[in-house]
Amino acid sequence: MRIRIALLSVFLVSIMLVPLHGQEMKKLGQCGFTFLSVKVGARATGMGEAFTVIGTGADAIFYNPAGLADMNSAKIDFVVNRTEWIAGTALNALGLAYNMGTLGKVGFSLITTDYGDIYGTSVDPESEAGYAEDGLLEDVGAYIAGISYARKLTDKFQIGGNARYAYENLSSSPIDTALTVVNETSTISYDMGTIFYPGFKSFRLGMSVRNFSTEIKYYEHNFQLPLTFNVAVGMDILDLFGENPDHSMLVDFEVVHPRDYSRRLHLGAEYSYKGIFMLRFGYKTNYDIENITAGVGLNLKGFKLNYSYGKLKDFNLVNRASIGIAF
Repeated sequence: MRIRIALLSVFLVSIMLVPLHGQEMKKLGQCGFTFLSVKVGARATGMGEAFTVIGTGADAIFYNPAGLADMNSAKIDFVVNRTEWIAGTALNALGLAYNMGTLGKVGFSLITTDYGDIYGTSVDPESEAGYAEDGLLEDVGAYIAGISYARKLTDKFQIGGNARYAYENLSSSPIDTALTVVNETSTISYDMGTIFYPGFKSFRLGMSVRNFSTEIKYYEHNFQLPLTFNVAVGMDILDLFGENPDHSMLVDFEVVHPRDYSRRLHLGAEYSYKGIFMLRFGYKTNYDIENITAGVGLNLKGFKLNYSYGKLKDFNLVNRASIGIAF
């Protein structure tokens, strides 16, 4: 059994790392609905978004729905997240998970965006600036909402999936004096994931595919959602030194394959003392303006508070906070 586990682990890590030795062409500007690329959840982002095989309960919906299946003791898990993003924009997210026992776990999620105040302009050859101000744009925004299901197929293997409705409205734009285009569209997207426990202590490996959908269109331009494929390994590394119920150190390492960029690496760690107080650290590679993240968490009898921050180059700190309850 240990030989099989070792061979499987080596094979998986080889798949993850081999392409990193070569040159990869950066893929830019190939996706729309880019608000889906901004990650939510203070616990996950404090770990550098390395959450594919670590996430459980309602938080897992946004990264790998298979993690819902690890919701063992609680009947209901609810979380609300706030992300203060760049340039006055923000995202709000909520997740709800319900434990149906042997029938599996179901969930609901919602992410909404706040693009702040956006003022429209139009070409005006008669003005000195060459354009005219059209005033504050109304109804600009986006959201995605969906349902989730996850289940343990065996004591070592679990699967999960999301079906979500995504919508975005970027207001209207005049093409000429006779035509005004309403930049509004929507689609159905799907996520799926798996987690496998080979049987060596808490070691696990898994994968997720997020934002799979058909091609959508704004006026004459077709595009797709930011499809992302993650492969990950993780465990509580303190298991290697014997059982210690008061301390844990969860570590997650994963390779990320986004549709609209070259390959990335995420590494995250979470130290927990008695399941009450948590410290988190994350590191991400191959990002233009991101790399290190950190966060803290508090869990008092199912009432959960989490905070994370990350520095974006040439921007202020990005703050994320979440409040949750499990019972």
